[in-house]
Amino acid sequence: MSAMNIVVCAKQIPDPAEPGALDPTTKTLKRDGKLILDESDMYGVEMGLQLADAAGGGEVTLVSMAPDSKVDGIRQGLAMGAAKAVLVSDPALSGSDALGTSKVLAAAIRRVEGADLILTATESSDGYTGVVPEQIAELLGLPSITFAKSITIADGVVKVQRQTDAGFDEVECPLPCVVSVTAGVVEPRYPSFKGIMAAKSKPCDELTVADLGIDAGSVGWAGAQQEIVGIEQAPIREAGEVFEDDGTGAEKIVAFLDNLKLI
Repeated sequence: MSAMNIVVCAKQIPDPAEPGALDPTTKTLKRDGKLILDESDMYGVEMGLQLADAAGGGEVTLVSMAPDSKVDGIRQGLAMGAAKAVLVSDPALSGSDALGTSKVLAAAIRRVEGADLILTATESSDGYTGVVPEQIAELLGLPSITFAKSITIADGVVKVQRQTDAGFDEVECPLPCVVSVTAGVVEPRYPSFKGIMAAKSKPCDELTVADLGIDAGSVGWAGAQQEIVGIEQAPIREAGEVFEDDGTGAEKIVAFLDNLKLI
């Protein structure tokens, strides 16, 4: 097998361990603090590294879109073993919806020469739209496979076990293509001290909307086709109903479930 050049979409998100906050004006998640690599994308980074090793060579390139030139999350992926990164950061991207994000990522991926495979998570941990992988594939004009729980590559063909509710489907697709991976597809490695130090000197090219040749009016708030019209606190969970087993407990539970149309 020849060397593999793999692109991994790596989203940088606010640390889930910290209290999240919404901007009261835009009703969007504040991203002005430290950003970390989305755990969902760590599986893609690890999968890319393993596939490159199995091919006998190649490299993994991270592609990310984040505000204020933030690279902390990218450095995590580089410390794991990715060779380089491309960061798109531009004030014009503020407010981008899923399609706007996909336009930017697809344009950045086109700049990576000789990309054989593009890996993504199935969805981000802070957005949960689940549509970006397919939008990227459509914009790049590439075939795609979603929800991969296992990936092997041979003779220019990617073979995937695609997760389903009933088990998995075995799917094949020619390279290049886009594949979204599920959590648990592999076990992400912990960056070594050597890897962390090496990440500081690995190249990370920063691009703007203009660099990508994208019309600023098609991304950000100007190009967004969706809008958050309101936010509210989640309702407090009500106390559950207790059934005393006086000999009729089973009947009461059956009646309760039947009322909820669960049986």
